[in-house]
Amino acid sequence: MRPAPGEVLHFSEDPTITRFVPHVAPTARQPEAYVWAVGSDRAPDYWFPRQCPRAMAWTVPGTTAEDRARVLGPGGGERVHAIEYDWLDRLRTTELFAYRLPAAAFRPFGEPVPSAVVATEPVVPLGPPEPVGDLLKLHRDAGIQLRVLDNLWGFWDEVITSTLGFSGIRLRNAKPAREPGPGQPTRTAPSPVLRKPVRRRLTPPPAETSVPLTPPA
Repeated sequence: MRPAPGEVLHFSEDPTITRFVPHVAPTARQPEAYVWAVGSDRAPDYWFPRQCPRAMAWTVPGTTAEDRARVLGPGGGERVHAIEYDWLDRLRTTELFAYRLPAAAFRPFGEPVPSAVVATEPVVPLGPPEPVGDLLKLHRDAGIQLRVLDNLWGFWDEVITSTLGFSGIRLRNAKPAREPGPGQPTRTAPSPVLRKPVRRRLTPPPAETSVPLTPPA
């Protein structure tokens, strides 16, 4: 499920929306009111139940062979999405809808590479919402590896220190990080900056560069 030329998409579990009005999301990090949508490249970020925490990674120019093997693994293709087992049933059963919106009403949002598009005026969909269908099949057909874990944080810690591009959405809904068991080495806790709920990167980070944050769609 991706937009056609001249379109962007807004994904929702609500099939009754007839007009999108700019708003400030409760978790937004900016004061401006926007209508949020995504283009074809970021559409897979939203092939999930809205509140599902997910950690995603993909190859970009500059991704090392070592990081690709370590994070994506053999046969992993170019992209991997990870969720927790507690969300698997909801991924299987949630009915998700895609609204097609006119791309001309939107502008790119995010630096250094846009991760979404936004509009500052109300937007009327180009037609009725379309059922997205089987979210597992959608991943399979797109060649995206879907990984189901008991806890996301170990995977996330590896991803954000790699040369892969990545995106984390609704991570505040993930389980807390697990403490090491008896006889296991102590795991160094990530810094508070790396535990913000939403984070994206599209290009490998230069040395000593912090990871930029973007607001949720």
